[in-house]
Amino acid sequence: MTTNSSASSSPTSTIAVLGCGWLGLPLAQALVADGYTVNGSTTTPAQLLTLRDAGIRPYLLRLGPEFSQTDADSLHAMLHDADVLVLNVPPRAAAAGAYPALLRPVGAAVAAAGVRHVLFVSSTGVYPDEPRTMREADALSSPDAPSDLLRAEGQFTPRRGQWLTTVVRLGGLIGPERPPGRFLAGRHELKQGSAPVNLIHLDDCVGLLRHIIQEKVWGYTFNACAAHHPARRDFYPAAAAHLGLEAPTFRDEAATASGKTIDTTLLRKTTDYHFRHDDLVAALAYC
Repeated sequence: MTTNSSASSSPTSTIAVLGCGWLGLPLAQALVADGYTVNGSTTTPAQLLTLRDAGIRPYLLRLGPEFSQTDADSLHAMLHDADVLVLNVPPRAAAAGAYPALLRPVGAAVAAAGVRHVLFVSSTGVYPDEPRTMREADALSSPDAPSDLLRAEGQFTPRRGQWLTTVVRLGGLIGPERPPGRFLAGRHELKQGSAPVNLIHLDDCVGLLRHIIQEKVWGYTFNACAAHHPARRDFYPAAAAHLGLEAPTFRDEAATASGKTIDTTLLRKTTDYHFRHDDLVAALAYC
């Protein structure tokens, strides 16, 4: 395993998780269980008690057009004693073209607070939808480059004397409350039946991010998804059947390559994290 930082990140460290939702909350809970002090943000006042009951120091914070001085104060308070920021704000939280601007106050607050490490939770949506294997450098080849995602990642590029960043580009998210059998159930004549599936289970999202923090794997950009890439026409009917739902059907298209395949070789060579759900069909039992 290769690491890229000599900075300390022991269980006495404080970790800030910006975005304690479907992924961020179980990650924050796992980090609390590991012995870290965890600051966590939510956009929902009712969620503050949930965070507190989980042993997380809660902060109410909204990014975007409604970002106020109160939000800025909450952001600075959440970061002031943090060694690591897990930046987990999905692009769907922003209007089209607005994602980099949405995160701009976070970059300024990271610099002001002296946070040493940023773990940026990104997406394989940064890659063009082309029928080829996508490695980390291929984001630069997007016809829309730099995309909103790529520009947002760039705002947290490691800066000399400030912080080190690791970017994790997650595939499609599956797990509890996100069973893939519901994604396409009952739909017909769908396109791209031969396109490969690029998914990652919540267990592996949490496990991988936790592993990066524990092992201090800083200064990288990684793709992250299961090694199993079944064709859509094979996987989604099986996923629907697992839930007792009507299977989707796909057009009888020519047997030509379609859809990108996310390559995770760099992650698997650089870290010793072992995926729990590399077989996506077997993972259906855990969704």
